Amino acid sequence: MGTPQIDFAENERATGEVFVELASVSDHFEAYANPHALRVVKLSDEVAKLFKLARQDRASLRIAALAHDMGEVIMEREYIKRPGVLSAEERLDLARHPLIGEREASRSGADRGAQLLVRWHQEWWNGMGYPDALQREQIPLAARILRVADAYASLTDMRPFRPARTEDEARRHLMEWAGLEFDPRVVQAFFSLESIEELRSYARTDVKGTGVGNGNAGVVKGTGFQTFGSEPFD
Repeated sequence: MGTPQIDFAENERATGEVFVELASVSDHFEAYANPHALRVVKLSDEVAKLFKLARQDRASLRIAALAHDMGEVIMEREYIKRPGVLSAEERLDLARHPLIGEREASRSGADRGAQLLVRWHQEWWNGMGYPDALQREQIPLAARILRVADAYASLTDMRPFRPARTEDEARRHLMEWAGLEFDPRVVQAFFSLESIEELRSYARTDVKGTGVGNGNAGVVKGTGFQTFGSEPFD
């Protein structure tokens, strides 16, 4: 899979290039084996097209997709890259990262729409996300799209502490958590995407036992305050 390319409009190219550089820093900190944020941009934008989001809303979404992990970089917590269940203190600390990301996106030149999408990219359809416990249509559609694209891209890429999931495993995860973490309409639209390179998984076919989750109870990083096994995945 090649490095995804972003076609910025002329009036957003300068800001976009700044955030592409910042996204590279975020990906390195998060220890993704491959470009993560750029995949999220492409997947988010393709779903946004299906919902016929306005041009400015799509532009804000592209910047937010690049910036969504900035808060974690600024926090620079070791537990963010550590496999396993978070403690209660770590969980509360982590819930600050969208707010910090919102602030840093503002400082780096993102428009207000993109800043708010960074703030709300961890909100859940059922209201169990953070930082504001928004639910259903209280969450802007673009933020719901970003939540799905981020989860899929993360699951299908490898990290030092776990292998990538297959496309089927990642899709099964989205399906199982539609109506809980994810907006069911967004998941349905995501499944209707034509075959594009960014949908491909980095999973190795010779790795066994890479199913999503392993049934261990706990709270894991990047998944709201619920559990999907014992590993962080975004």
